[in-house]
Amino acid sequence: MRFLLLAPLLAVLPAAAHADPLTFDEALTRAAAEAPSIKARGLDADARRSAATAAGRLPDPRLGVGLDNFPVSGPPAFTYAGDSMTMARVGISQDVPNLAKRRAEAARARTEIGVADATLIAETRRVRVATALAWIDLAFAERRLTAIDGVLARLREFVPASAAGIASGGSRPAQALDIRQSIAGLEDRRSEVAAEVARAKAVLARWTGDADPEIEGAIPDFAVDPAALRAAIERHPDLLAAIARTRRAEAGITVARAGKRPDWSFDLSYGRRAERYGDMVSVGATVSLPLFTRKRQDPMIDASVADAGAARADEEDLRRGLLADLETGIADHLMHHEQWMRAQSTLLPLARQRADLEIASYSAGRASLTDMIAAQTMLADASLTALDREATVARDGARLALTYGEDRS
Repeated sequence: MRFLLLAPLLAVLPAAAHADPLTFDEALTRAAAEAPSIKARGLDADARRSAATAAGRLPDPRLGVGLDNFPVSGPPAFTYAGDSMTMARVGISQDVPNLAKRRAEAARARTEIGVADATLIAETRRVRVATALAWIDLAFAERRLTAIDGVLARLREFVPASAAGIASGGSRPAQALDIRQSIAGLEDRRSEVAAEVARAKAVLARWTGDADPEIEGAIPDFAVDPAALRAAIERHPDLLAAIARTRRAEAGITVARAGKRPDWSFDLSYGRRAERYGDMVSVGATVSLPLFTRKRQDPMIDASVADAGAARADEEDLRRGLLADLETGIADHLMHHEQWMRAQSTLLPLARQRADLEIASYSAGRASLTDMIAAQTMLADASLTALDREATVARDGARLALTYGEDRS
């Protein structure tokens, strides 16, 4: 009975242990270990390695059995020993593709491994970037939620004062609506931020595998070095994957060209005849004759050359796209950083100063409750704007550093 009572608690313990709060680096590590897309690309690389073992090998030999020259008419019809040419035959044959083709197929298999490995690295980086942005989005959403709750608590403290002012005749009844409107507007904003928290958790859960992820720790500060990021473009996993695909396509040209060389096949068979006749052994060889290359092999070579050209063009397009995206991201990051600094150094201090002045004026009887509420609302907007801009700068830094720079260990 005691075990039955404790069973639900024991069932919850593993999940609770798995749902410990994640720091930024822990989230990235767990995503790299748990993301299904990374596991899929890893298994694909394993499959390519296994397949490469068989590439370039000789085909399996073929075993053949038969009954040759069996008479079906005349005096010896349907008798095994009635004709000297009748025999039961067993033989083996081996196809031998030309050496150039086998080597080309082995080389193409190695390029398949290169493509799979590069794709795995690219997918790992994509997952790390997505996890990093989800973690940062969740951290700043929770900070916004805390800031809004603090402002709402302060505004709600003014509600009794507003009612008292109307009762004493010091305020017009319509002025009591101002604080209610301000509170309602912030509550709408809070609903939006609560949805942002839920969305960020959903994305983070996708990558880490936690059903309800919680985070802890400081928000990382990524230094953005434009020169270093530009220099690292050639080592970008997506570009390395495109280069690997180009090499695979070029290996296909070699395979197609090897088709113009003849292939061989060798046969060996043993024929068993009636006892009064001797047994026979047959040996033979056949060779393919690629005589009509203009209609057969040449079109395949042309197709492979076109595929390689397309792969090179895609590689260059990706290189230019990465450079353009990097330059755009750097420009946006500089703009967002300037806006954040302006909010920190000018907008927020001015809003805080105005709120303090309105409180002092209200205490001295020179300002209305409406003026003080308006100042508090402006301070809340300035605080949230500063947080929004800081979040944008943090997202920019993480995306640029993790996408174009070296992986954060």
